[in-house]
Amino acid sequence: MPVEADSIDQDATPQEAWSQLAILADRAGAMDIRALFAADPRRAETYTATLDDLSIDFSKSSVDADAHTALLALAEAAGLRAFRDKLFAGYAVNSTEGRAAMHMALRAPEGEAMLAVLPTGIENAAAIAIAERRRMQDFVTRVHEGDIVGATGQRFTHVLNIGIGGSDLGPRMACEALTLARGAMLTPRFLSNVDGTGMQALARELDPATTLVLVASKTFTTQETATNAAAARDWLAGALGEAAVGVHFVALSTNRLAVASFGIADDRVFGFRDWVGGRYSLWSPVGLSIALAAGWEAFQGMLDGAATMDRHFRDADLAENLPVLLALVGIWHSSVLGYRAQCVLAYDDRLKRFPAYLQQLEMESNGKSVTLSGAAVGHPTCPVIFGEPGTDAQHSFMQLVHQGTQVIPVDFILAANADHDRPQAHRVLAANAFAQAEALLRGRTLEEAAAEMRNAGQPEAAVAAVAPHRVFSGNRPSTTILFEKLDGFALGRLIALYEHKVAVQGAIWGINSFDQWGVELGKVLAGGLLPDLAPGAAPGEHDGSTSALIRRFRDLRRER
Repeated sequence: MPVEADSIDQDATPQEAWSQLAILADRAGAMDIRALFAADPRRAETYTATLDDLSIDFSKSSVDADAHTALLALAEAAGLRAFRDKLFAGYAVNSTEGRAAMHMALRAPEGEAMLAVLPTGIENAAAIAIAERRRMQDFVTRVHEGDIVGATGQRFTHVLNIGIGGSDLGPRMACEALTLARGAMLTPRFLSNVDGTGMQALARELDPATTLVLVASKTFTTQETATNAAAARDWLAGALGEAAVGVHFVALSTNRLAVASFGIADDRVFGFRDWVGGRYSLWSPVGLSIALAAGWEAFQGMLDGAATMDRHFRDADLAENLPVLLALVGIWHSSVLGYRAQCVLAYDDRLKRFPAYLQQLEMESNGKSVTLSGAAVGHPTCPVIFGEPGTDAQHSFMQLVHQGTQVIPVDFILAANADHDRPQAHRVLAANAFAQAEALLRGRTLEEAAAEMRNAGQPEAAVAAVAPHRVFSGNRPSTTILFEKLDGFALGRLIALYEHKVAVQGAIWGINSFDQWGVELGKVLAGGLLPDLAPGAAPGEHDGSTSALIRRFRDLRRER
């Protein structure tokens, strides 16, 4: 998406930049994407950005040259360059918690220095991450080679990851993406929801003698993870004895005192610093399940792919920067045109968990209504993120996306080469992806619908009755992300693309993308409410509805 640097107003204030975008959105035909293609049939050549084999086609959006220039002016006015510099320099961009956001250091190559600025001084974040990475690699290699075995001497065949949020969504998504086609070296299983049904089902499936259990919790106090870890401990110790806990459990945590109390030896603890946020932690020891399941080469490939995107985001000019461009198109849709949802369709069954991963990454990061200064945000921020794999989605919610009353932009994600031996199936898959995007753009007029029915021999009465229901408005925007093949490198690059997109949008909206106080409030309230559910407990102070629900819950359990 080339743009003349001289055409960007370097001196505009954020308010002026937002005002200019509002003026552009109010133009007649501002959302007429078909008209843009009619005026420039080769529009895709201009509005496609590339990095090696990765391409992002923005041409099926209503961003034209004026809007593109104005969006870049907004990025300049919002201080995006300065934010990017602070991010990579290790400053506390997470201002409400006084922390850097240095997840990029987790995938830094050997020998590269990345510093984190802490209240106590400066530390080489990359060196710390690389040292822990070496420990992880040694552990993974020894498990795979059978040097580390279970309490009965049997080799591990399964790895159970116990965590929630970022300690579950990222590893779960990546394990599925990297093992579905090629198989797993250790079969991965995940336990996140505190509902006891999950552990009950896993206990029926897994053999404790061949199961390695990872407990992923930075503080080792997260209520759901602690509850599930205790259940897994009881299951394993009940089958193999108390001494087996130290052999079968690994902690991905910084709370070594709590870990030791649980019964996990120090050499089975892999830690990370406060500059690693939960939803950015799959690159850290939290990703140990990925390496155990998919192999170290695949996990290292993820790190390398993400590091490639890091360098591109750090060094490329804003006008050619893939995360920046993806973010700006999203801002045009959500903050300027008012589209309040975003659909993500990965046409790859291996990426079926990718939308769920993005839900946390985007909505927990940018689901904010307060700026860094504490004032109310003046524009809509993060849209609702949802999605499923294509082509499954075409037979469910895509009806709404095509013909519903609200406009929902779509990200289509597709690898050109499949990881299976059915090339025709992959052509069918790609045809559906491209056709869905084309259908969203083109739509179908009443005249076209009527003509199709007449050509099919339908009587005029049927044409009059049914044709209106076959009308598609069209002009519904989409972005298509295409790359050569899905492997560890491509997956890491894709994840980092969205990570940086989220950070860019947060910087432009003036919010903190790296805290999650809404999540914290729920945790606090749950901890305070739990004693009220015990039999015979005196009710605490709650609103009328919550008090009534507590009473009803205890009545149904016969625990008054």
